[in-house]
Order: sequence, then structure tokens, then C-alpha cells
Amino acid sequence: MVSKNQVKYIRQLEQKKFRQRERAFVAEGPKVVGDLITAGFEVLQAFAVKEWIEENRLTAVTTTQDVTAEELKRLSFLQHPQQVLSVFRIPADLLPIEKPSLPRLILALDGIQDPGNLGTIIRVADWFGISQLVCSPDTADAWSPKVVQATMGSIARVCIQYTDLKEFFNKTQLPICGTVLDGDDIYSSELPDEAIIVMGNEGNGISAAVRQSVDKPLLIPRFQQGAESLNVAIATAITCAEFRRRHHAHVSSMPTW
Repeated sequence: MVSKNQVKYIRQLEQKKFRQRERAFVAEGPKVVGDLITAGFEVLQAFAVKEWIEENRLTAVTTTQDVTAEELKRLSFLQHPQQVLSVFRIPADLLPIEKPSLPRLILALDGIQDPGNLGTIIRVADWFGISQLVCSPDTADAWSPKVVQATMGSIARVCIQYTDLKEFFNKTQLPICGTVLDGDDIYSSELPDEAIIVMGNEGNGISAAVRQSVDKPLLIPRFQQGAESLNVAIATAITCAEFRRRHHAHVSSMPTW
């Protein structure tokens, strides 16, 4: 039986201030919960229907509480709950897991506001082997239920930290590339193998303060009149794909003797 206090606690984790105080966040569904458990995230509470518990006996947390579908619905933030809901500890800042076979790319987010965009960007980072995401303090909270679900488990494999971007840039030797309207065509520009890629706010782009730190301004060209702008998550995917494509093309063209 799920208690009123348990429901209240889960519901409060929708609020950023409560998540920060408790250092906890909610994840739902077999894919997201499974990826977080596999990655070693600390489980604080878990609720699951009998089917999920029976199918995951070897990996299920011993503290998993057996609940009915109706009880899970009372706890869930989803319109259609997905078998399991778990509360995890928000990790302290960790060193990213580097992909030794890939050049180092870091994504820096300057004021991204939409949870769906942030979740998709985390998935994009995971897809392109980018394990470090640095966010300005005014970027949406990556541990909100909406963002966590939008990542589809990728949040388990990307190190996310919030910090002043200018201070972070001052501590790195990597070139800083940013997508701006007056940048150079990304398809005809030389791109470094290793870099920090800055993506800006949905409406205003990269802030003036952060723009001063950009060494290489880049533009994704528009091929016909019409749309005023690209969604920032789509722009991030295009930019990361071009960086990785260039490296792949360079490696493929190298002699093998």
C-alpha cells in the first residue's frame, strides 16, 4: 500500500528546490530506470508492478515496493505509467567517462529553457559519444521529471554540471565554437577535432557575455527562405554530427601502411 506521505514526497520532487534539498530525482519506465541502475546510480526508493519485479529479479533493487497499476498512477508524472518508478540520488559532479576512441567534445548550454529540448540534447550528446555537458545556472534543471524522461536513459551516461560558463572557459585550453547568426558556414569551415560547442537560448541565442569567449563562430546555413530558425536540439544534433563526420572522414582518408 502506497502511503500519503510517499505520494507527497514523490510529488514534491517535481520542484527544483525540493530536488536540491533532498539531492534526489524521479525516473520512470523500464528503459530509464534500468539504464540508471546499470550506471550505478544510488536508488533511494523504488515502486513497481509485480510483472516488472518478476522480470527483473536479478537486477531489481531489494527495496522495490510492489504496487498495483492504480497505485503507480498516483505516484507517476506520466499520463501512462510504465511499470516502475524510482527515486535516485542526484550525483555529485563527476569526471566524465571519456571515450578514448573519440576526440574530446564538450557541449556547453547557455540558457536552454525547455525541458524537452534539454532532454533531447542529452540524448544527442550520448549518441555522438559526448560525455560532458556544462550548463549555465539559468539552464533548465536536468533532474526534473520531464527532462529525465526525455533523455530516454541517456542521462545515465552523460556527466552534467552547472557552473558559470565564462569561468569554465577560462580553465580550458580547448577551442570554443558557438552557433551564431553571423558565424561562418559550418559545412565549409575548418573544424577542430576537439572543442567546446556552445548552444544558446531558444529565443535569444548565445548571450553577449558568453559570445565574447567564442573563438570560432559557426552558422548552420538555411537553404531556402521560410523558417526563421532551427529548434536548438535539432541544431545541436546537426552541429555534433558535422564535427564527428569531419573526424571520421579524416581518419578514413589516412593511409593504412
